[in-house]
Amino acid sequence: MNQHLEIEFKNLLTKEEFQRLKQSFSVKESDFIYQENHYFDTPQFSLKENESALRIRHKKGHYELTLKQPAKEGLLETNQPLSKEEADSLLQGNRIPEGYITTLIDEMGIHSDIQFFGTLGTNRAEFAYKGGLLVLDHSLYLNTEDFEVEYEVTNKLAGKEIFDNLLDSLQIPIRKTENKVRRFYQAKKKQL
Repeated sequence: MNQHLEIEFKNLLTKEEFQRLKQSFSVKESDFIYQENHYFDTPQFSLKENESALRIRHKKGHYELTLKQPAKEGLLETNQPLSKEEADSLLQGNRIPEGYITTLIDEMGIHSDIQFFGTLGTNRAEFAYKGGLLVLDHSLYLNTEDFEVEYEVTNKLAGKEIFDNLLDSLQIPIRKTENKVRRFYQAKKKQL
């Protein structure tokens, strides 16, 4: 089992602000790597009701099943590697492969069928910044395009100060920013 605590700060950006960040850190187009997040929940959105999210991430030919759950500080992220065949099977509506993630979902009292809801594609660049990881994301999903900066840290207080100072130095306003899965489901709801 692979688990870690995820503490991150995020801010949506305009396209111009995204370009400004790229220029400030000398990020080239070749620094971006494409990844896909395939999102799952029950028809009743039981995972969402438990403030949790389930995805398969496909990046550089590798597949990983991830369950994110609320923690005292940040999110507890549980990862389980998948073969291409296991990922394809789950995307086609079959059951989650046995493992720690199915145990955690059972412990939440979720016994409904998990189903595939859709894919969010992201071009991502990552680099070290002041003791954390700075991430630039350009995402496309459900006829929606957005730009985002994330800052992953191990110390919440210090990380928030560094992140806020970065945005301030580049004259980027702080915006209330939902995580990708919530933005994905908001876009999906608009389509219905």
